[in-house]
Amino acid sequence: MTASLGAFVLGTPDPPALADFYRALLGWEEVDRDAEWVRLRSLEQERPSLSFQLEAGHTVPVWPPRPGTQQMQAHLDIQVDDLDVETGRACALGATLEEHQPQDGVRVLRDPHGHLFCLFLPGA
Repeated sequence: MTASLGAFVLGTPDPPALADFYRALLGWEEVDRDAEWVRLRSLEQERPSLSFQLEAGHTVPVWPPRPGTQQMQAHLDIQVDDLDVETGRACALGATLEEHQPQDGVRVLRDPHGHLFCLFLPGA
């Protein structure tokens, strides 16, 4: 049997709104949408996809992590060609740039619902 990653799913209190953010950021298309579930996919391939499911009690992680606080369970790494341009575009779409930036060639941001994600340059 061959296994492959089919999707990455983010819990959020508003799946359609968060899907709209990532659709604009990634340029992906919407495959399914209702109030509790939205799935996006690349224009070039069906899988892996990025989905958003209703999680009414979602708690955003603390960054940088500190003992006794909500820890980041996962994050998305998104490769870009121009870090400054894409950081500005992500922020214009509703992301926020984190104050703590741990390395060159990478920018840590939060999406509009508080999930952390990184924009990075090739080789970073």
